[in-house]
Amino acid sequence: MNTQANGGGVSVEGGTTLKVTDESLAQAARVIRDGGLVVIPTDTVYGVACDPRNKAAIDRIYRLKRRPRYKALQVLLASTDQLDELSLDLPSPLNRLSAAFLPGAFSPIAVARPDCTLETLADTADGRPGTQGIRIPNSALCLAILKATGPLAASSANRSGDESAQTVQEAVDAFGSEVDLYLDGGPTQGHVSSTVVKADPYARDGIEILREGVIAQNVIRKALHLNGGGLGA
Repeated sequence: MNTQANGGGVSVEGGTTLKVTDESLAQAARVIRDGGLVVIPTDTVYGVACDPRNKAAIDRIYRLKRRPRYKALQVLLASTDQLDELSLDLPSPLNRLSAAFLPGAFSPIAVARPDCTLETLADTADGRPGTQGIRIPNSALCLAILKATGPLAASSANRSGDESAQTVQEAVDAFGSEVDLYLDGGPTQGHVSSTVVKADPYARDGIEILREGVIAQNVIRKALHLNGGGLGA
């Protein structure tokens, strides 16, 4: 893939590594728009990312990582304001929990509207709307990237089963020229598991915790009740 910079005569070949600047963010946005893959620093590890509405790009990530298709990709957002452009909704009480814990290691499960075009949705067997795990990274640098590119489907920048990349060089060593552009934001802090939560109308407090990460279950439930209870609130 070749991406030509506006007016600068600078092309981005597969495997190019650039420091995060206004110019490289503009190039990353073009690569994403054209269906390419970009490695980015997040608040935990480096991730390989693409347009979540581009099926061919999503397929590239799965092939690149050798990732089983049943393992869904998260969508990273700069803010919950971007949910609307993706035709996603956060059912209550996830909207209130998101206000309390995002940005950070909290991953609520959003629900797709009928007009949602994401290629990353988890389908349901009973005809209910598809769902999508989302996250807003707790990193000013990553949020600047997401503001430039728009929402991104992302997974850690390593082959499945290998160690996560905490530097851009580790990601380059894993993927080489198979990725179109690498953004170098310096070392990251390392893997931190997010707490994954979905709304459950049958649960007493309206939620089901699918995975307990660094935000403990009791902290989530305490915040929920401090903010007024479950789904009916």
